[in-house]
Formats: sequence, C-alpha cells, structure tokens
Amino acid sequence: MDNRTILQGFEWYLPADRRHWRRITEMAEKLHRLGINGVWLPPAYKGANGVNDVGYAPYDLYDLGEFNQKGTISTKYGTKDEYLKCIKALKNAGIDVYGDIVFDHFMGADEEENVSAIKYSPENRNERVSGEEEITAWTKFTFPGRKQIYNDYIWTWRNFSGIDFDDRRKDHGIFNFDGKGWKEEVDQENGNYDYLMGCNLDMANPETVEQLNKWGKWYQALTDLDGYRLDAVKHIQFNYFVDWLLNRRNEKGKELFVVGEYWNGDVKKLINYIDRSGALISLFDVPLHYHLYEASSSNGQYDMRNIFEETLAKERPEWAVTFVDNHDTQQGQSLESWVAGWFKVHAYALILLRKAGTPVVFWGDLFGIPSQNVAPVGKDLPLLLKIRERLAYGNELDYFDDPSVVGWVRTGIFEKEKSGYAVIMTNGAAGHKNMTVSAIHAGKTFVDILGNNATKVILDEKGAGDFPVNGGEISVYVNEGAVPSLTKNIEEFI
Repeated sequence: MDNRTILQGFEWYLPADRRHWRRITEMAEKLHRLGINGVWLPPAYKGANGVNDVGYAPYDLYDLGEFNQKGTISTKYGTKDEYLKCIKALKNAGIDVYGDIVFDHFMGADEEENVSAIKYSPENRNERVSGEEEITAWTKFTFPGRKQIYNDYIWTWRNFSGIDFDDRRKDHGIFNFDGKGWKEEVDQENGNYDYLMGCNLDMANPETVEQLNKWGKWYQALTDLDGYRLDAVKHIQFNYFVDWLLNRRNEKGKELFVVGEYWNGDVKKLINYIDRSGALISLFDVPLHYHLYEASSSNGQYDMRNIFEETLAKERPEWAVTFVDNHDTQQGQSLESWVAGWFKVHAYALILLRKAGTPVVFWGDLFGIPSQNVAPVGKDLPLLLKIRERLAYGNELDYFDDPSVVGWVRTGIFEKEKSGYAVIMTNGAAGHKNMTVSAIHAGKTFVDILGNNATKVILDEKGAGDFPVNGGEISVYVNEGAVPSLTKNIEEFI
C-alpha cells in the first residue's frame, strides 16, 4: 500500500459514554479524505472494570459488548453490533481495520482457587523470597453472564503461570504457580519479565494455546479484520504468536498487517524480537519515540543529527511502525513521555514525510484530549497527512549536517503531478539550507505550506534552492501549484 498511514483510534481518557464505535462510524469517510488508510481500534472485549475499562484488563474475550457482565452490557466503546458496524463503515470507506490483542493476562476472575505457589522478588523474578506455600488466588473464569454462548471452556489456575495477590493472606507480590516456572524467551528486565499483571497466561499449557487459537478463529471470522496490534509482546514467549498469526492469515486468505508493542528503547532488543518471532511482526519504534521526546524537552540542546540513530526506522525500516505519542505515553500514564507541543509538528513531519516505517497518528493529537485540556495539534497535522498522501514520492535525500537545523527532500515522481517537497526544521535558532529537490522542478516556485515562513523559493536549473526556517519552527516547502488542492476544505479536519 503506497504511503500507508494508520490512525490510533482512541486515547486513554475517552469518555465512558459507550458511543465511541458510533463516533468512528460517523467519521469513516472523513478519515479516508484525510489520507488515513488504516485504523487501529482499541480492545473490543469486556474488561474487568466494565464500562470504564480501556481494554487492557481483559475479562471475557467472547463478550464484545453483548452480555451483562462486570455491571454492563456494552463496553466503554459500545455494543457488539456497533463494533461490527464500525468495522464495516471503515472498510466501506476504503480503510483497513486492525484489532488490539491482549494475550498477556486475564483479570477480574469469577471465583477463587487454592494453589501452591512460590513468591518471587519484583526486582528480580529469578529470586525466590518464599518456599512453596498454598495461596488463594482469583483465577477461575466461568463467565456466568455469557452462559457458555460461543464457547464453554472454564479457565482455571492451570491456564496461568502466576498472579500478584494472595487473597488468603491479603498479600501483594509476584506468585509463580508451583511447577510452572517463568518462560525463558521473554525480555530480561527485572531478571525475567514474563509476569506483568493479573492472571499471567501460560503459553506452555496446550489448552491455553488451543483456546486462544479457537477464539482467534471465531474473532477473525466475525470481524474480517485486516491485521492486529499485539499488546505487551515482550512479556509473552517470543515464538508464541507464530502459529496464531499464521492461522489467522490462512483464514483471511491474504497477508495481515501486524505490529507488536515491545516497550524498550534499545533497538537491539527490538531487532532480536523480530528475528526470534518468525519475522511476522513489525514493532513500534520505541527508540524513535524517546528521541522525539528528548528533543522536545531538551531546550534546544538535542543534536538533531542523531534523531534517527539506533532506531528501527534506520536499522530495520521495513519493520518499523513509527509514532509520536500513544495511550501509554499520555500524561498520567504508566509510560508517560509526552512529546512537548512546540515540537509536535516537527515530530509528525519526521514520521509522516519520511520513507522509513509505517506511521501512526495518535487520536489525542488529531482530535485533542478534552479531559486534560490538551488541544489538537491543529491544521498542520491534517496538512502533513495530505502531503504524505499526495506528494511523498521519489527518492529521499538527507541534509542532517547541523546539530540544530536539519532537512531532507523527496524528489517526486513524474506519475504524481507536483509531488516532492523540501522539509527544514530547527530546534534552536533560525537558519537556512541549500537543498536539491530534483531537476524536474527546475524553475518552479516552492512555498512553505505550513505558513511559518513567507519566503518564496525559486529553484534553479538543477532543482536546488536555499530554504529558510524560523527559530524553533519547521517549514515544508511544496510546489506553489499544489497548495490549493492540499489546503482545500482543510477546515473540515480542524
């Protein structure tokens, strides 16, 4: 898909008004016009926190807002029927739809069980802090509200490898069920990062694997999704998803777009996961996110020449899914690292107007976060989306030769009229840079479509020009003749 652009279709603090599926349904055509061709929807199944659950505390995978469980029929986002209508509306608008898969843990069990367990240190999951002892754990899932519709399997402690609470002693800790152990092929943070939260799914149990595959087959047939976002993959046995994804691909009859969330700033660990998980899963470029965050919060001291160093976008661009912020990096969230507002447009240009990676636009940046009084990025973000869709073609030439002022060009191609552009940005003082777009643009006038700089740059016979940028700003210079079509009805998206 040329210049695929994905929208993360939610943020953490959306209102629990059960209207979100309807909200997206109503804007499907608008998203298509904006240049979005894929939407990542939040987890659609019932969570332990009922209508207030964002989706990452999964209770019943088969309840997509259909059964009265956890105090509600609908999920935070709406009902099952509304979810399916939302998917259909997006597909009818020419937009692929990606589901969010949370297979690390279950939460909100219906009954307790007694089980032998060993307590481990939270800082070093290889260090025992108790001998074997019997605990009382919330690990039995009977789903009484669903009444065995779609699936009659009862989940017990045998499907899990650990939990974080002994109800008998009211003791919080990390408990590994006797005889289970932790999986070795996971991230080695805290000694072993198999355990994250809740009832930790045991992928060494054949019944667990079988039931997750049965659900996947049901879910894929019901929704006809075009791909998946996989949550918390660094906590799940690295090779687990190979069979699950190959089964879904065979059922779909074509390739699926799959991206995993492996939250680590070390690009070597991400590359290791890609290689050891069957080369089926792209990963979010967490190192690049941290570079963007650091650049935005370093008071102009960040060396912009290094923005792509040791990132997936540079090392494995075909596997990189780039992003600026997401629901976990929002203010108040577990991985808070919010890119400062003054640098947001810089950051989005660095993912939307580059060849490397598949970019994801965050809902909160496009539409704002009202509960935190965070305004949308504004008209520049829709403009960048339009530029990506229509002009981001041809070879890419970098001018990352100054610690503050950097730039690049896309040369454009003959088949895409007026395609190509020159980008220049600075995190410090104003500057300028002589850049060659392409001789096919010789004599053309290029202007900053963002309106930050009023200079008109006339390209010479080689297609080169001297492009200025104001202090702390970004300018995107495009063929003056392309401006009317790019800015037409842009107010619709603000």
